[in-house]
Order: sequence, then C-alpha cells, then structure tokens
Amino acid sequence: MPIGQRVVLIGGGHNALVTAFYLAKGGFKPLVLERREFVGGGAITEEFHPGFRASTLAHTVGPLRSDVASDMQLEKFQCHMVHPNPRLFAPTPDGKALLFYNDHAKTAGGIARFSAKDAAKYAEFADTLEHLLPVLNQLLSTTPPCIDSPSPEDLWNLLKTGRGIRSLGKKGMFDLIRWGPMAAADFVAEFFDTELLRAVIAARGIFGTALGPWSAGSTAVLLLRAAADPHPVGSASFPHGGLGSFTRALAESARHAGAEIRTDSEVRHIRVKNGAVIGLVLANGEEVSVNAVVSGVDPKRTFFNLLDPSQLDPTFALRIKNFRSNGTVAKVHLALGDLPNFPALTDAVGSDGFIKALSGRIHIGPEIDYLERAFDASKYGEFSSAPYLDVTIPTLLDPTLAPEGKHVLSAYVQFAPFKLKEGNWDDRRKQLGDTVVKTLSNYAPNLPGLIEAIQVITPQDLETSYGFTGGHIFHGELALDQLFTMRPVLDWARYKTPIRNLFLCASGTHPGNGLTGASGANAAREIIHALR
Repeated sequence: MPIGQRVVLIGGGHNALVTAFYLAKGGFKPLVLERREFVGGGAITEEFHPGFRASTLAHTVGPLRSDVASDMQLEKFQCHMVHPNPRLFAPTPDGKALLFYNDHAKTAGGIARFSAKDAAKYAEFADTLEHLLPVLNQLLSTTPPCIDSPSPEDLWNLLKTGRGIRSLGKKGMFDLIRWGPMAAADFVAEFFDTELLRAVIAARGIFGTALGPWSAGSTAVLLLRAAADPHPVGSASFPHGGLGSFTRALAESARHAGAEIRTDSEVRHIRVKNGAVIGLVLANGEEVSVNAVVSGVDPKRTFFNLLDPSQLDPTFALRIKNFRSNGTVAKVHLALGDLPNFPALTDAVGSDGFIKALSGRIHIGPEIDYLERAFDASKYGEFSSAPYLDVTIPTLLDPTLAPEGKHVLSAYVQFAPFKLKEGNWDDRRKQLGDTVVKTLSNYAPNLPGLIEAIQVITPQDLETSYGFTGGHIFHGELALDQLFTMRPVLDWARYKTPIRNLFLCASGTHPGNGLTGASGANAAREIIHALR
C-alpha cells in the first residue's frame, strides 16, 4: 500500500491514540472514530456529582512506556503529572500501617517495625525487580513470534531476548523460569514473612484479573507489571485534571503529528469483501471507505459485533469465543464533605504527615488470605463482604476536582463478578456501594458521616456504558494461557487478523496491561510494516 493512504481506527482509547500517532509519523493518514463525545476509553475524567469529578475508570497512569512518552511529548499539550511520595499507604484494621516511598531505605525503616529480617530483604527484592527490567522490557516491546514459521526478525528478537535472559546468570535464569508459573503468594513468601507486606506486593499479580494470590501464574502478571514500573508496589502517577487530561494530551499529540480524530462517530459495521476490509458503516448510516482498519476495541466486540462472524474461519471464531473476558472489577466514587481520618496513620507518620501519606494509593487487603477470600466469593457468582480495594483521594493533589474543602474518594473493588449468581447488578448496585463504605469504615471510622454522594460502576456498566465486553478492563483475562503468543489467540498474536488489512491495537493484544501504550506502539510498528 502506498504511503499516504487512509487508515481508520475504531475507538479513541489510549492505545488507539498511540497507534494513530505513530501511523501519522509513518506517513499514513489515520482517522480515529470515537463513539462517545470525547476520547479516552478507560482513561477519562467525568463529573459524578455536581462539582465533583473523578477519573471514572483507571485512576493511575501505567506509566507510559518511556519511548512512547519521549516521542509523544505530552508535557507540550498541558499534561502535568504528579508523583506522590509515599506511593502507597497500607493500613491494618488493628491500627498498624506500612508506607511505601520512592526511597527503598525509607520504606525499609517502616518495615523494620514489623520485621528486621523483612526490612533487610526489601531492598534485595526491589533490586531483583530492577535487575529483571531490561529482560522484561525486551519481551514486552517485542512482537510475539510466529510459532509455525518464524521470520528472520522473529528469530532475531528471540535471540536478543535469550541473550538478555542469559545475562541474568544461571541463578537469575532459573529463578525467572520458576517464578512465572508460580502463585504470587508463594513468590512473595520467598522474600518476606510480614503478612501486610506480602499482601501489598502480591496484589500486583491479581489486580484486574480473575486470579487470587494462590492462583498459578499470578506471579507472571506481577512481573508483567514490574516491566512497566519495577517499584515493588507499582505506579502512582496522576495527571492533573484526572486521567481525561492524559488521553486529551495523547489526542492532541496525535493530531499534531497528522492524525484526524472524530468524536460522536460510532462504528456499526466493518465491511469485508473477498476476505479483505473495504469500508466502515457508522451508526448514522455514513459509509467510510478505507485502505485498512485498526480496531481499538476488544477482540470479542471486534469480531462478533462489528463483523459478520460467518466471514471468520470457524477455528479462529471458536478460539475468540473462548477468549476469557469476564471482568471482576467494579469502581466506586464517593463525594466527601471532608477528609477521612485513618487512625493507623498516627502510628506511621504522626498527625503532620496525614495529607502526604494519603496522596498516593491506599491498599485495603491486610493479608494474603484476605485477598484470597475476596476472590473465592467471585468464583461462585458473589462479591465479597470484605473486598480488596485500591483507593485514591485525588483531590489531595488536585483540589480542582471537588468544591473547596471537599474531596473525592475513588476505589477499585475486587472481586465483583460480571455474572452474579443471584439478582442482577441494577438490583445489587447499592449493596456493593454499602459494602465498600463498610469496609473502608474499618480503617477510617468517620467516613460514613462525610459522604454526600456515591457512584457505583458495576462490571455490567463497564460493558454497556463503556464498551468493555464482559466488563473486563484489560479486554481479556491476563493469565498464562492468554499472554504473549496466545494474546488474544494462538497464531494471531501479531496484531494482524484473518481479515486482510484489519488489525488490532488495544489491550486484548500483547502485552495488554494498563496505561502504558505498549500494545498501541507495538501494533503501529507491525501495521506500518504490513501496509508498506
């Protein structure tokens, strides 16, 4: 295909915007069609109560992969990131707490109040993740190889990855091979004895998944996330103005590079002739001629909603049908009249450090078995009466999100199964919100009296309102059998599809993890190569 031809991207999520940027830089004419009135996908800022705004779905940035951040230069488009320190505050119901700082030695000082042994091991663990970073980054920035007939480029990439693994040394190689299939609970137990410390770190392996800390392969998810940020507790990067300002800057960067972006433009159907894409039909009846289409929505929505499945090879269609994508995450936003008080902070930092300590993420899940019990409920179609929560109070760093003196509290809730055994999400929405408030009250007793409004976003809402099939925030389960060469399915992990000139670029592709832009950047590289 000659350079300069039109490539249309379906959906304006962060990966699609990254892909559009690189396609424009590569000389193509990308057009992004977003069904909602603004871009962003899962990274948006919306008002949920008069005067109160929140990052509706995602509440932290990945972080954006370093090369993507360098290329797109978001700071030129008024995207100002704030990086709280400490990154994470983890209380226990009995008034103890851990604070995780950027400075590992400072974090270890707090851990020493629980265990001198664990304090000494913490720096070693942080160094282990840092040491793995080059190898994991190489793996995540590589297009998965073709299994049956690898190309010379595939072989070269595998060679580079192999060299990186060999650079870890004999013990490092064996550890990496051994850790991948391991349960995160066993992985953290190799380093630490303190339950709270174990739970905080193991939670990285289960966030957004249908896995508990005792599930095999949850360490692979933990390591996948460590490739984006090797800090033991992960990222705590917040854009001023909420996540919507982050994706707005991505869109402006893509436009500046030459991409066109149209909102309120829902794609209803992808037209195919003789096994190749020939056009799109919008919800308003408009037909758009294309040279290629890149889907920024999830695989199931792409192949079963936007295409006629009869045009797919039956084996491929069956594999996509079996791609697990039922979510386990809900989101709850609270409009608060004042700042909640966490008594555990008095023990950890004293009264002077409250605001700073609450400015990052707040982890509610004091033990490995607490996390596992929360997961157990979801396996049987229920949500836990004591859920695992990942909480932020974004107004501490960005007071513009609420009226003066008031606050927003935003909580990811796990585990909330897409399919409930009893009732439906409309009927049980209030019950979930009450459960979250009750759980938080065990750590911040004054919270219930501060609440002015509550918004509950269920897994069903994630599908119907935000377009995530099955309510899965990562477009498909992150599990060993759905990663790398098997994401989304075996033989089709290279961002191409069986339909000629139809590509995928979103989280349903490798590496498919969070707001890093990795899937979008990898896809752009392969799309440019294929179209040229």
